[in-house]
This record gives sequence, C-alpha cells and structure tokens, in this order.
Amino acid sequence: MSVMELNGGSVVAMVGKDCVAIASDLRLGNQAVGIAANFDKVFPVNDKLYYALPGLATDVYTLREHLRFRVNMYRMKEEREITPKTFTHLVSSTLYEKRFGPFFIEPVIAGLPPKTELEPNPKPFISCMDTIGCITTPKDFAVAGTAGDKLYGIAEGLWEPDLEPEDLFETISQTLLNAVDRDALSGWGAVVHIITQDKVITRTLRARMD
Repeated sequence: MSVMELNGGSVVAMVGKDCVAIASDLRLGNQAVGIAANFDKVFPVNDKLYYALPGLATDVYTLREHLRFRVNMYRMKEEREITPKTFTHLVSSTLYEKRFGPFFIEPVIAGLPPKTELEPNPKPFISCMDTIGCITTPKDFAVAGTAGDKLYGIAEGLWEPDLEPEDLFETISQTLLNAVDRDALSGWGAVVHIITQDKVITRTLRARMD
C-alpha cells in the first residue's frame, strides 16, 4: 500500500472559455474504513485562485496552513494578490524544500490570471505537480488522487474546448462522479468550484455512499 492511498481522495481541474473549474470528492478514510464524508480538499487563495491537495490527510492540513502563511506574507510584501502562475511556483518550491522528507501531496491548482494592459484577455490557468514539486501545466484538464486513472479516461472522453461555465460544471461533475464510483477509496459526495471573471460558483454534489 502506498501512503498516498491511505486516506483516499481524488481531484480534477478543467479549463473552459474564460473560466476554470476544480472539484474534489469529500471522503476521508483509512483505506477501506470510512471516517468522514465532509473532508473538502479544495481551498481558496483568493476569489480567482483555488488549489486542491489530495494525499495524506495530515499533510493536507500542514501544507494548507504553510501556504496560507506564505501567501499572506506575499500579499503584505507585494501589496497585491498572487497570480496563479506565481502561486504554482510557490507551491513547487515549498514541496522541493522538503524533498528528502516530502509531503505526501500532489497539488492541483486552478485560477484566472488578472487582466492587464499587456494581456487584456488572459487564458485560464491550471497546473499540477508531484510530491517534490515537478510542475505540469496542461491546457485541458489535470487530475490527481486514487481515482486518477479513471479520471483521465473519462475526462478525455467528455472534455471539449471553450466550454461555457454551466457546460464546464456539467462536464467536470460527470467526470468526477463517474470516476469515483469506480474507486473504493474516493467518493461520498463532491464539491465543485467554477471560477469566472466576476464570481465563483460553488456547488455540492450527492454521490453514492456505499
């Protein structure tokens, strides 16, 4: 058994048309033993940037608080909000610092870069990385967790370019729910965040509880 699979859990992020979505299941377990059905693995950085931490539950709490401190320090020093690309490199360097005793976490990040004069229509951004911070920035979707193989297969079949927010919600919801139904260590409900330029839509989904 891998320690990455001890507590279970899966996450997925997808790119849409001027929007991104990130979702996770809500199960916390000890292998096949269920502990809780309200363990959210997705956390906000600001109103345009969210990240998910699938992996060992104790490391989820530790890394979340560490990143909260680092982001607050960045906000105080720079007097602006951190961008998705900068936050990705912050997470990567934080994981790489601990490479000899790593966090058992595979982060997934989703956000919308701010509009600037040089880039009035920035493209949605998602990224993922391994336990020591090796970054991947896909243009379509990113997955992680114990149902990762199932998520890849379903996402490749359902995802399409330039999805509107409601279509993106439907796509990511069906991808996650169908994948976790095929994985004994994930499921028990899900939460989905749709990030657009003017709002964040958060919805909780019911799922199989067996």
